[in-house]
Amino acid sequence: MRSIRRGDTGPAVSEIRSILVSLELLTDPEPDLFDERLENAVRAFQQSRGLGVDGMVGDETWRALDGARWRLGSRMLFHSVPDALTGEDVRSLQERMLEMGYDSGRPDSIYGARTARAVAQFQREVGLTPDGSFGPQTMKALRRLGRKVVGGRPQWLREAEAFRQSGPNLVGKTIVIDPGHGGGDDAGVVVPDGPLRWTEADLVFDLAARLEGRLAAAGMRVHLTRGPQPAEAMSGAERAALANSLGADLLISLHLDGQESAAAEGVATYHYGTGSGLSSTVGERLANLVQREIVVRTGMHDCRTHAKTWDLLRLTRMPTVRVDLGYLTSPADRERLINPMFREQIVEAILAAVQRMYFPVERDVPTGSIDVRQLRMALADRT
Repeated sequence: MRSIRRGDTGPAVSEIRSILVSLELLTDPEPDLFDERLENAVRAFQQSRGLGVDGMVGDETWRALDGARWRLGSRMLFHSVPDALTGEDVRSLQERMLEMGYDSGRPDSIYGARTARAVAQFQREVGLTPDGSFGPQTMKALRRLGRKVVGGRPQWLREAEAFRQSGPNLVGKTIVIDPGHGGGDDAGVVVPDGPLRWTEADLVFDLAARLEGRLAAAGMRVHLTRGPQPAEAMSGAERAALANSLGADLLISLHLDGQESAAAEGVATYHYGTGSGLSSTVGERLANLVQREIVVRTGMHDCRTHAKTWDLLRLTRMPTVRVDLGYLTSPADRERLINPMFREQIVEAILAAVQRMYFPVERDVPTGSIDVRQLRMALADRT
């Protein structure tokens, strides 16, 4: 859909106003004009849901608004194929299941098979018919009970244990590298520079191809989500579905940023999180490692790590991060990013972060200390 923004009118604007009024982010549902007050309410909603904050209603923001209509207990929830039920009530249930120790998977707001199994397990333990549907009786039982898991977040325990059991070597592990944008007219950020034209899609594909070679040399199975000139653009949900189908252990998405102000510069890394304390904690660890390695090895400005609920981060089943590797609109960042040797530094930083992900916490090493050339030599010694 085309983004709905300030100045627009019509039924869609009225519907957006109505939802935001029900969420108490707006007080007046009239008129059907996307004005400054409505834009500020949209920004507040985006901030609260971990979305990109731009004040416009695009596909992801609209899906989040549509799902926000539902509160836990206001409707019957069940596993529906092929069109699964989605909404804020589903996410609330998933978060509650996780707090109680039931493995409903990542709280992605989708009532899928894993969520239904967790509900059925809960029903069995409280003496209800374990049909995996969430109705009034299950809601009453849920309200009577508090947390079961203490001493740590249960999803952190599961994800961390899975990484611990997989061992420290990169050999045989599967990683998906996602060069952002590309396909059709989706070039991402585009900056003319004299006779040249720098595009986000081209530069991040070059980075992805370099990273593919380095990770493969270290023994990993590497997949790219696209080639250099794809025929069509892919959505975040489609990229997530591809990574899930490949059974990837990690996904790293590469992007560049752009801003009207040329003073904006630096690197930022994003992981899944709702902004209310619930996050993919292994993804959060990967984001921190990637961010620190890039900052230390390249000297780029540190724009820190952030939790977001973008489709690519929310719908993947493996730890996933998105790295915005500088502002193409910044003369300082652009001068570095168009230098192939600088892009090699970024690749080495990401490779070091991936290796550190598989080290047990007690065996971790200082940031910037891994000589990534040794990884290939170690693989050669084993073979």
